[in-house]
Amino acid sequence: MSQADSLENLVRPLLELLESVTGLESTYLTTVDLQAGMQRILYARNTSSLQIPEGTAVAWEDTLCKRALDEGLRHTDDVPAIWADSAAAKALGIMTYASTPVHTPDGTLVGTLCAASDERKPLPTGADRVLDMFSHLIAQQVERERLIRELREANRLLSATALTDEGTRLPNRRALLAEMRRRRQDASSASMELLVGYIDLDRFKHINDTHGHDTGDHFLRAMSARLRRALRGDDFVARIGGDEFVVLSSVPPRQVDKALSSLRERLRRTTRGRFHLDAVVLEYAGPSIEVVVAPREVEDPESVLARADAAMYEVKRARHAQR
Repeated sequence: MSQADSLENLVRPLLELLESVTGLESTYLTTVDLQAGMQRILYARNTSSLQIPEGTAVAWEDTLCKRALDEGLRHTDDVPAIWADSAAAKALGIMTYASTPVHTPDGTLVGTLCAASDERKPLPTGADRVLDMFSHLIAQQVERERLIRELREANRLLSATALTDEGTRLPNRRALLAEMRRRRQDASSASMELLVGYIDLDRFKHINDTHGHDTGDHFLRAMSARLRRALRGDDFVARIGGDEFVVLSSVPPRQVDKALSSLRERLRRTTRGRFHLDAVVLEYAGPSIEVVVAPREVEDPESVLARADAAMYEVKRARHAQR
């Protein structure tokens, strides 16, 4: 028990010991949901004719556990006489009953630890103290598992935050580099060509200077939403800088030429036109975009991005020259 790594691994041997200590052939742990008004048998050990089935759920108001708590009665060997109105006890045939509550450190009732028999049996001296001790051990494990769940959730959220751009909720540069490595290493995509679309939002500084940074932030979020809608299949989009985005797309080698032109056109069509940004309506001529095939001989994602960035800047210079 000292090495139990889960609530079940702790409780199962405790129920066996509880049977030995109390002499009652059915021992079980329940969970109590006070908000739903239900009690459920979580784990049970039955060694004779009385059977307390695991998974059984009953209304909390009808349980012996609630009656015992309300009346401060830890044990009785005449359940039919004392709690004759309990349908659950009558249905199971319980004659002798003992229990103790399981409370979290803040005092919240989360369950009960019980022992029962269909025969009249006295509770041995000291058995109530064993019930309390076992209840305390179970409460500690419940709290430990709660803390572990919270820690795992916190780690999950931290990991998600570390890979997410705060302003747009798109994956960030770190997430993009990880995705590029995964696509290079994944056996299912090893035979695919990786297309890298680099997008630079021309005149983004002008938008900020003219309309204010709140409008600029709104524009980034609106652009991010449009880029998401432009994705197909397992395409991937990330924001990697203040006004820069990257789209990844994996395609079969024989479809590269068609996929290159298709992705370029899709990104251009998606990122230009009218943006409604609260009180500001913005007619945007579109960003500078270029899509390249990631060279197979270049393994480093940063180097691949640098090539795509350089190709995009050639497009940017050509666009500026035409103005």
